[in-house]
Amino acid sequence: MSEFKRISPQQAQELRSNGAVVVDIRDPQSFALGHISGSRHLDNHSLHDFITHADLDAPLIVSCYHGNSSQSAAAYLAGQGFSEVYSLDGGFELWRATFPSETAQGSEE
Repeated sequence: MSEFKRISPQQAQELRSNGAVVVDIRDPQSFALGHISGSRHLDNHSLHDFITHADLDAPLIVSCYHGNSSQSAAAYLAGQGFSEVYSLDGGFELWRATFPSETAQGSEE
């Protein structure tokens, strides 16, 4: 699959419970203030290392602020060989409103 799919927080939660990897592409300060529990911060500095060491067949969920920037990032990651890529509709803001107990703080999970 060279494309990505847009999914709701509920769909993302189901994928997470089945082992999906979640990456957050927001700025480091926003990530530190709050992110999806278990997610990994991904930026231009960590991208190459992430792609090099990732399981390309594992489901990958991309999160941003509101679900817009994550679509471009998801398309890019799908083009890098990830077979199952999703963009989180509503981003972290909708996630936090939907699953407030499934958020964490700090610089890295």
